[in-house]
Amino acid sequence: MRKGRAGSKRKANQKEQESKSIKDDEVPKQQEEEESKKAEEEKEVVVHKEKKSTKASTRAKRVKATAAAAVPKPDEEPEYFEKKRNMEDLWQAAFPVGTEWDQLDSVYQKFKWNFSNLEDAFEEGGVLHGQKVYLFGCTEPQFLSVNGEGKVVIIPVVVAVVSPFPPSDKIGINSVQREAEEIVPMKQMKMDWVPYIPLEYRGNQVERLKSQIFILSCTQRRASLRHLKIERLKKYEYCLPYFYQPLKEDELDQSTVVDIIFPAEPAPVFCEFDWELDELEEFVNDKITNEEISEDQKDAFKEFVKEKVREAKKANREAREARKKALAEMNEDTKNAFENMRFYKFYPVQTPDTPDVSKVKGLQMHLTHRHNRVPISSLSA
Repeated sequence: MRKGRAGSKRKANQKEQESKSIKDDEVPKQQEEEESKKAEEEKEVVVHKEKKSTKASTRAKRVKATAAAAVPKPDEEPEYFEKKRNMEDLWQAAFPVGTEWDQLDSVYQKFKWNFSNLEDAFEEGGVLHGQKVYLFGCTEPQFLSVNGEGKVVIIPVVVAVVSPFPPSDKIGINSVQREAEEIVPMKQMKMDWVPYIPLEYRGNQVERLKSQIFILSCTQRRASLRHLKIERLKKYEYCLPYFYQPLKEDELDQSTVVDIIFPAEPAPVFCEFDWELDELEEFVNDKITNEEISEDQKDAFKEFVKEKVREAKKANREAREARKKALAEMNEDTKNAFENMRFYKFYPVQTPDTPDVSKVKGLQMHLTHRHNRVPISSLSA
């Protein structure tokens, strides 16, 4: 009986010790969990404070930056950009026919030329307002004063032709070195009349604009010039617009003067011979006396002059016949168009940035067939 009670007592003591041992083990765990939780809470508080501090700092920086931007620096001045005029580049768009390729940069970049007079001509009250106009460019080398120093300046000039139809589809090619003027289609020299689009209308379809302004354009790329033969390249420098005026007799239709370029040695002979005023034998002897040709070249030179006279007489006769035929086939509308065709020549206006060209303006243009002069009905300054 005692043994049974003793065993029960031992078991009870054993269970009590085991339970106490478990509780002793759980206490540190609970403490550890509580400490860990407390540490996490403290960490969150620190992070929250840091974020709050960062936001406040960023906000402060933004406020400072805004305040700094709102106050202009005393040394800085507001920058203004001049608004472009609607047809400011019109003079540059018109191809400067007859200008040497290597001079184009000098024309466009050396001075800031101003053609506001050309633009004003298209405004109400201007000579070109409401008209159908064809424009081309050209250049005139002149000796001008630049900053107190005399220099040769390539002056750009724009010629406006008032006409209901293209005034020409041909180009004349001539120079002192060429024996005769060559008349070729514009397209052979990659030139044509194309519509000019003012700045405010660019981006619209050309067909809808019904443009009244056309410019002479050249599609020959400067980058490919090195691939052209010298003779072809030089043709561009000798180009002149060819304008045929059938209602007015060409001043050279009745001319009796021929240009002579005789291939003599050591240098060619350049002269003019008038078959009505000059006596051929005397003319030839003068060339020998002046040692322009030798005695051995006398007969060859005489035949050369005779041949040139025959060619000139034939050309005059054909020109008269062609003019009569054109007049006979021309309707009244076309006749009226030729009668009312007008030429206007525009020089750049005077500005502080450009040389004064007022004293070198010309009232004549070498434009038409065989250098016939075209009268200018108005000159804009």
